[in-house]
Amino acid sequence: MKRIEAIVRNEKMNDVKTALEKLGVYGMHTMEVKGRGTQRGITQQWKGAVYVVDMIPKVKLVLTVKDADKEKVVDAIVKAARTGNIGDGKIFVTPVEEVIRVRTGEKGDAAL
Repeated sequence: MKRIEAIVRNEKMNDVKTALEKLGVYGMHTMEVKGRGTQRGITQQWKGAVYVVDMIPKVKLVLTVKDADKEKVVDAIVKAARTGNIGDGKIFVTPVEEVIRVRTGEKGDAAL
């Protein structure tokens, strides 16, 4: 099993969710996060004053999938989240040792 953590633009989250649902992937967690990468923030102007926002709001999506589904899930996230501009996000894939469904005690792929 693989844990996929994707950091995407707020405005692309619904597109990503829709793309995953088309694959039959429904289980996920999301959280609002702030961060920066090579983009290093943005410069904005408000009431004549210029200021830098160096921690950009994003959405972090976390899901666990079977090994066989990893590539298609990652591809769906990339296609749905991509704008072609700096700040589109990142995807991190890590192995999952075990998953246990609390309600039934099922383990492994059956618990997904």
